[in-house]
Amino acid sequence: MYILTNRASSCQLASSLETSNGGAGSAARPRAVFQPRDPGHRGRKGPGNEGPENQHWYNRYIMRRRDPLEGVAVQEERMHVAVVACGQRLDETVTMLKSTVLFGRRPLHFHIFAEDQLHQGFKEALEVWPEPFRSRFNYTIFPITFPPENAHEWKRLFKPCASQRLFLPIILKDVDSLLYVDTDILFLRPVEDVWAFLAQFNSTQMAAMAPEHEDPRIAWYSRFARHPYHGKTGINSGVMLMNMTRIRDKLFKNDMTSVALSWEDLLMPLLQKYKLNITWGDQDLLNIIFHHNPESLFVFPCQWNFRPDHCIYGSNCIPAEEEGVFILHGNRGVYHDEKQPAFRAMYDAINKYSFGADPVQTLLVPLEDQLLRTTHTYCGRVRHLFTKRLQHSISGMSSVTKDTPRGR
Repeated sequence: MYILTNRASSCQLASSLETSNGGAGSAARPRAVFQPRDPGHRGRKGPGNEGPENQHWYNRYIMRRRDPLEGVAVQEERMHVAVVACGQRLDETVTMLKSTVLFGRRPLHFHIFAEDQLHQGFKEALEVWPEPFRSRFNYTIFPITFPPENAHEWKRLFKPCASQRLFLPIILKDVDSLLYVDTDILFLRPVEDVWAFLAQFNSTQMAAMAPEHEDPRIAWYSRFARHPYHGKTGINSGVMLMNMTRIRDKLFKNDMTSVALSWEDLLMPLLQKYKLNITWGDQDLLNIIFHHNPESLFVFPCQWNFRPDHCIYGSNCIPAEEEGVFILHGNRGVYHDEKQPAFRAMYDAINKYSFGADPVQTLLVPLEDQLLRTTHTYCGRVRHLFTKRLQHSISGMSSVTKDTPRGR
């Protein structure tokens, strides 16, 4: 059974359409529910309180498959993964999502923020994935939406959709913890492994990211930034793990006022102060926030956000040299040009892999052959880092792919 929900601020009608309960194995029609948007996001839920007081400024559309064990008392916790997609990013985003279900085992919920013209493409792509892969996740598709009073400011920041991630703790007010990733991410080991960092947070930490660079002498922030940044090299927000309950509850120190501010109250003043001094948009704002609140950030190693900067001039991510790359980040469009062919080979291998096919013969072997052709680049010379952990992840797929129908 599928459940479809659309929440809009102007709609006051709640209606539903569904067939009456049939016998065993009968197919129920989808149920559509239209209801008023939840009241605001500033209050704290309590007994008898359905939500905070002020009105939300977002809409959402939910498409999910009912869990086979829904209603059973004990069920494995579902991990939440968010992504923001605009422009020509549909196929890239679907490939990222594909990498999460290929190698992971835990149930997932995808929160997909996308321009309206991409919504149908996501539904068509995800609904044809074969079992058991399709049964591993539910998903929600959101429009790209900013607070109406200053939406134009946020849309102009870096890229049209980039700053959407800053509002995830406000929009997804019922989600406790969340893993945000850019569209150009590929998981080379199970998502649950990065999710496990949440259990390592101390009492003050509420977010986890990797450093922007390993060497301050050649790092972008230490050489060019005109604003505060975290640590010696700054942080990269392409992979961002959040305890959003803590983010919503915290008052953040800042350099605009002696009064600590909530996440929601902090964002716009921060943009107004630094908008002429930031280059990388929302990532720069996150650097400023955690510069003033370093106790709130857990920094995980570079192998969890491995980018061309880690090998373009020679290998500089020591943890990846020891254990391999865990999460690949093909920023600056390297999946789609010839500047870093090792990164493109990784993307093409996962993109073209058919669900149910032999992952060794149709994914790993062709990938290793392609990587051999990239040795004229520095990243190609450390190609073994790209497949070291991937080999282990692929070995764990055999039991799943054995009886799975083929499909992209």
